[in-house]
Amino acid sequence: MPVPKRYAEDLAMILDKRHQHDADFFATADGRWGKGSPFSTFDGALLLTEIGVKRSDPVMKGIADTLFAAQRDDGRFRPAPKGAIYPCHTANAARALAWLGHARDRRMGVTFEYLLGAIHDDGGWRCATCKLGKSKETDTSNPGVTLAALDAFRSTKHANADDRLDGAVTTLLDHWRVRRPTGPCHFGIGSRFLQVEFPFLRYNLFFWVYVLSHYDAAREDERFLEALELLESKLDDGRVVVENPNRRLAKLELCKKGAPSAAATKRYHEILRNLGRA
Repeated sequence: MPVPKRYAEDLAMILDKRHQHDADFFATADGRWGKGSPFSTFDGALLLTEIGVKRSDPVMKGIADTLFAAQRDDGRFRPAPKGAIYPCHTANAARALAWLGHARDRRMGVTFEYLLGAIHDDGGWRCATCKLGKSKETDTSNPGVTLAALDAFRSTKHANADDRLDGAVTTLLDHWRVRRPTGPCHFGIGSRFLQVEFPFLRYNLFFWVYVLSHYDAAREDERFLEALELLESKLDDGRVVVENPNRRLAKLELCKKGAPSAAATKRYHEILRNLGRA
């Protein structure tokens, strides 16, 4: 499992969590793939990708198999053997598999059709539960879930070809103006959102700009350009500096607090390519 030398210790630290739940590939014995963040099966897919582990590696294939084992016939992904399945579960499993190179896998077709059929009235995706109480704002889609779904869709034939995704893009652009917590899980745009986080595990400025840069409906929008300008104002000589890493990842070279990240800067260069600026 070769990775760039700078990430050799990161690889060891991540793999040290591989069997933390008494099963392989960061999962539990009963197949839970979202437990133990930021070292769950889902997180492992993103972390290992960002430090340069190839998709063909047996561990990456094992992670993908673990996720596919949780897929139902209707395309949804169950997070546990029992309990409710929300759009966030399916969106996050789908985006992890997309990062692992399976966006165009035939098994994913039913999942993407499910997600397209589950779009909320305002264009994004929404879970039908309000754990923090109901209000006018909870009737809207969840920005975090919508961003995750768009991350999954960006590598599919639907991106920039299906108008339904334009509506999802619009809900996120609208949130840039609204700022207040919206959706049943109260995703807001505040001081923490505006601090650069990496890797893309949570609803955050860098993740937001990165995903939307893949969509024609966002690239020329003034709200997207404002967010991009803010992100670029934080660069250090063209390098992305991680401002707010997950505290359990703080020792990783990948995302040291206050330090430039080569992997994050690589994602920024991808944004520039999407905009025709590189």
